Amino acid sequence: MKCVIIDDEPLAVELLQDFVKKVDSLELVNSFNNAIDAVSFINQNNVDLVFLDIQMPHFSGIDFLNTIEKKPLVIFTTAYSDYAVEGFNLGAVDYLVKPIPFHRFLKAVVRAQQVLQPTTAIQAISENTTAPEIEQDFMFVRAEYENVKLNFADILFIEGLKDYVKIYTTDNKFILTLISLIKLENLLSNKGFARIHRSYIINIKHVKSIQKNKVLISDKRIPISESYKNTFFEKINL
Repeated sequence: MKCVIIDDEPLAVELLQDFVKKVDSLELVNSFNNAIDAVSFINQNNVDLVFLDIQMPHFSGIDFLNTIEKKPLVIFTTAYSDYAVEGFNLGAVDYLVKPIPFHRFLKAVVRAQQVLQPTTAIQAISENTTAPEIEQDFMFVRAEYENVKLNFADILFIEGLKDYVKIYTTDNKFILTLISLIKLENLLSNKGFARIHRSYIINIKHVKSIQKNKVLISDKRIPISESYKNTFFEKINL
């Protein structure tokens, strides 16, 4: 499938380009950082599939779909889940919410190929995809008006604040983002992180010392609650 990426965030474009390279049945023919420049290209070239961001300055992904004459298959790639219903009403094959894991990307591609070639889609993907799933060492989080790439190794610990979390990093800064601590716990539990308190997730590799009810990371002493103590100590073999 000949595909195009349209996204105003360079890191998102870079990630999707990397994903496309891992699927032999996809051919990336162009990438755009705005939807306006993509309109004429789509109208003048044969494109099977578009990975399309929704919220872009001046000209959104929805505007793009309502403007182009030739309608390729569309997989929305966005940081917001609010547009899911509208996206599917516009005939989108799938709707991927950032940060996008590779297995969800691949599932969306299978759906797209099933539309184009229903009888050979799954076989083509399974035979031609050299890396069915990758082990990511980073994630994207929404901070103010951009998606910030965070390497897991650079995270010291995470503090929960109701609906928000503070992610403290090795450069002595923090990122405030709207996400639940439970969601992050599920994402990071097999990445060297541990939940030690209802309000804290820590990166075990950055622990300097452990007391009975506290861990020291950087210059911060973080409490270990009784409800998480046994699980944490088992994880670090104490």
